[in-house]
Amino acid sequence: MDLLEAYRMLPADLWAAFPLVLTAVVGLVLVVWDAFWNDAPPIPWVAAGTLALALLWELGGLSRAPETAFYGLIRVGGMASFVNAIILASGLLTIVLSVPYLKRIRHLHGEVYALILFATVGMIVLASANSLISVFVGLETMSICLYIMTGLVREDVGAGEAALKYFLLGAFSTGFFLYGIALLYGATGTMYLPQMAAHLAEGAHPIMFWAGVALLLIGFLFKVGAVPFHMWTPDVYQGAPTTLTGYMAAASKAAAFAALVLVLDAALPAERWQLLLALVALVTMVAGNVLALVQQNVKRMLAYSSIAHAGYILTGLAAGTPEGYAGALFYLLVYALMNIGAFGVMAFLEWDGKEGYEQTVDSLAGIGYRRPLLGVAMAFFMFSLTGFPPLAGFIAKYAVFAPAVKAGLTWLVIVGVLASVLSAYYYLRVVYVFWMKSPDEAPEPVRQQTFPVPLAPQAVLVVCVVLIVLLGVLPGLLEVTASFFPTPAAPPAATTALLP
Repeated sequence: MDLLEAYRMLPADLWAAFPLVLTAVVGLVLVVWDAFWNDAPPIPWVAAGTLALALLWELGGLSRAPETAFYGLIRVGGMASFVNAIILASGLLTIVLSVPYLKRIRHLHGEVYALILFATVGMIVLASANSLISVFVGLETMSICLYIMTGLVREDVGAGEAALKYFLLGAFSTGFFLYGIALLYGATGTMYLPQMAAHLAEGAHPIMFWAGVALLLIGFLFKVGAVPFHMWTPDVYQGAPTTLTGYMAAASKAAAFAALVLVLDAALPAERWQLLLALVALVTMVAGNVLALVQQNVKRMLAYSSIAHAGYILTGLAAGTPEGYAGALFYLLVYALMNIGAFGVMAFLEWDGKEGYEQTVDSLAGIGYRRPLLGVAMAFFMFSLTGFPPLAGFIAKYAVFAPAVKAGLTWLVIVGVLASVLSAYYYLRVVYVFWMKSPDEAPEPVRQQTFPVPLAPQAVLVVCVVLIVLLGVLPGLLEVTASFFPTPAAPPAATTALLP
């Protein structure tokens, strides 16, 4: 396809990528709007409506066959629509939670919602990438927005430190990522993911290729918070505004893992990297859970918990099979619901005046009796994160562990199950403090707080709880994610259809 043909197909590409285009355009409109009418009250609701419309569009695209747009740079339909729906839903729920929360901490700025839209654009490009160029553009668009949102409360020392650490380590990982892209292009002569495996089979330079793969994986493992590239995660999660922390934990992880699935499935022979990913998954699960045990701050505990969950997802990817990839996608959806819900609860239980930076778990003794909705919702999220049946967290772990067993990684699954058992201590500790301790044991500043929760955030928490229950009882969505990956016997035409 020449450049003239690309311009001729531009209207069709814009229509095919309507959610991406809509989110980007409205983000630009909000920037201009905020410049002339600073912190206008309708801005967050325009952003929420945009994401809701885009979400409905992507839900309608789940049944479409995968195609490409913009000269074959991104994918649309199928798996791309599924992951984009997770990202858009995460953004939508975050905006609804953030409006009263940011108002309470006196940072209800219009640019925050433009940043959420731009971060969502980057995540969509990343999760839909069909080329390493798209992966890099999406990754950096997402990351720059997240750096800014992390340091939103500029007068808070913890937020500034978290943003600076996130930026410096993120820039460092970007260097690895770019060098990896350069080496892969030098070895294969292409940036398109479906073509890379074919060029490797035809005799691409193996040393340069696998050196590029190693550097590329370092960039990905940093973004998903896997050990040993996890150092930024606890500080960023603790220092960022709580509702935005939930967005970063859910949406950015979904986008990064989706891009990693695309790279592994389309470009890299599974037998070459299976053991490496399995070892990273093992260390990540163990380290994340062990370090979470000793945390007193809930946000920091959830940060180390997110590291452990990255290890669970990597277990599914290490299987290197369509079932493993499908299980990882299902896990990303469940993980997003659990984390947005958990961080949403904590956002409305802050009392230290520092976005929960200093308050401990024990300081919220008996809060379930004072705010039953928050206490019940948190119990559901904690039990699901632990993996108790019949909640969705149990089905999600089964979806990634079962393919690993079939792939001969039983030893890794045993470690994962033991790590899940270990996680019950710190997850259920939250439930214990909320419901088993007397409100009189809480500090005086906590007893004086009323912890109001507006109706819209209550609705978000209820929706997250209901979906966690439904996905656990009716896990039919696993069949949908399994349909996104062709069987090994699929004809070559199935991959060439995704080339420009």
